[in-house]
Amino acid sequence: MAMKLKLQELTDDKARILFEGEGNTYINALAVELLNDPKVDVAQHRQVFQFSDPELVVTTIDGRPPLLAVTDAAKRLSGYAGELLRQMEALDTA
Repeated sequence: MAMKLKLQELTDDKARILFEGEGNTYINALAVELLNDPKVDVAQHRQVFQFSDPELVVTTIDGRPPLLAVTDAAKRLSGYAGELLRQMEALDTA
């Protein structure tokens, strides 16, 4: 099932993205990964109510486009997951 995103706010250095129908796990991992980018100032998961959709707030510095920072962080997470799958499959065949 595809993830449904809704862009709440976008400026040159800030993005607020709503993750409709998603839980907190992926958004938390994405926020942590975003903070590995030296040009990301803030990466924060917000959830107004316990059963509301989570929101990711990202602010950047030095001209880094916030949506590009999110895209790059998501690609890195995907790469980590792919590597984990490869290692698990290698264990299964050993």
